Amino acid sequence: MHAMTLFYRCLVGFILLTGSLSALAEKPAGFVYLDEAIPTIQLELRYTTEHNFVGRPIDGYVKPRAILTTEAAHALLKVQNALAEFKLGLKVYDAYRPQRAVDDFLRWAADPTDTKHKADYYPELDKSELFKQQYLAERSGHSRGSTVDLTLIALDSKQELDMGSTYDYFGPASWPTSTVPNAQQRANRMLLESVMVQHGFVPYPQEWWHFTLKPEPYPDRYFDFPVE
Repeated sequence: MHAMTLFYRCLVGFILLTGSLSALAEKPAGFVYLDEAIPTIQLELRYTTEHNFVGRPIDGYVKPRAILTTEAAHALLKVQNALAEFKLGLKVYDAYRPQRAVDDFLRWAADPTDTKHKADYYPELDKSELFKQQYLAERSGHSRGSTVDLTLIALDSKQELDMGSTYDYFGPASWPTSTVPNAQQRANRMLLESVMVQHGFVPYPQEWWHFTLKPEPYPDRYFDFPVE
């Protein structure tokens, strides 16, 4: 048995035994759809499509809906309102992520032959390094419901601001502190980070698009209800 496959099975068994995985059939109370909580927000939910580093829709993403905890959605509404004063807004790539989607990433990572999107998403890394360097995780903060991946757009054109790297680019160019982007790209990243932090979100040091509301309403629970 492949070592990654064995690890994956042991991990799932551990989660089920400890009860930290909440496998529900539908969206529970305490979670909201972002397009209902923030009607002006733009969505480009990559994991419901082929436009992602795996190259196909990911397990658990049944419909192109973005879901967050009520607390995270309310905080994100404040961000959207603050940006609107400057004719800017948010576009969301991913929000709540079911554990079954994380498990799908694990299965994908266990297949060393599937590297068809390496050039676009991780050209500087061997696929086996994605977990070691914490671009992917066996359990994701997204599954707790208060983490969101997003960028800035101009409200009039709906065009994304240039951040210097694409979403889900796994490499130093995506680090918020990277000096690879030019001055304007770094300023755009700084604007996104500053307004998110101002409203209670904490950035992730390896991805300019990744933010988690603190404190989280479910800091120790990993949900698995489908996105639909």
